[in-house]
Amino acid sequence: MGFVTQFFIKPRKSALIELPRGSFTVDGRGKVLTCTLPRSFRAHVQTVANIVLAAQRSARDAKIPLTELAVSFQGLKLVARDLRGGAIVFIERQAELVRVPDAIEVDQHFGDQSPPKR
Repeated sequence: MGFVTQFFIKPRKSALIELPRGSFTVDGRGKVLTCTLPRSFRAHVQTVANIVLAAQRSARDAKIPLTELAVSFQGLKLVARDLRGGAIVFIERQAELVRVPDAIEVDQHFGDQSPPKR
């Protein structure tokens, strides 16, 4: 029976991972003060905070004003704003642009926009 079950019973599906959505604040020393992100993502918060603070420090050393840092991934968007040494970081899911197949195009709705023929 082990041979049959090995090939013909469906394997377990892995758990779906939901992309995080929330925000956190970090002070200038790198300590996370508040966090609204899910617990499953909190292990990564300190790493993100350190990278954001390093980017702000580099910009300050180069005398480049950096008030907002935005990073867009395929399914995730990260926006970090400067708080005079610290930062507030917003993490949100990116919505995919979906084209509805039966949507009316502007040209179809308003007709031909070419000049009238004489």
